[in-house]
Amino acid sequence: NVASRCGLTPQYAGLEQLQRELRDENFTVVGFPCNQFAAQEPGSEAEIAAFCRSTYDVSFPLSSKLEVNGPGRHAVYRFLTGAGTGIAGDISWNFEKFLIARDGRVLKRYPPQTIPQDRGLMQDIAESL
Repeated sequence: NVASRCGLTPQYAGLEQLQRELRDENFTVVGFPCNQFAAQEPGSEAEIAAFCRSTYDVSFPLSSKLEVNGPGRHAVYRFLTGAGTGIAGDISWNFEKFLIARDGRVLKRYPPQTIPQDRGLMQDIAESL
């Protein structure tokens, strides 16, 4: 989940770097804007997309703004945080990350402070490709 007015927003740059470095290996970053954490993603979908393009040159897909926790939790996040993944539980903050295998299995979950170029994350990605 991503947000435009968060202290972690500069992670967009690292996510875009991952997208550019790995797109030829059929790896895709997908951003899911969410306004549930301190209202740090208040913009419209068009405003969010424009901000991401102009500030971080984001080329990876962004979903519609959605909810990641609670009764309005989007189906994607019901799946990602469900008991069947082995890493169940609510999203803690903006920029929590998931690594999904090509067959759709959830491989790993990373806390918001994990930067996109984290050595462990990069190793996990390499092993999954």
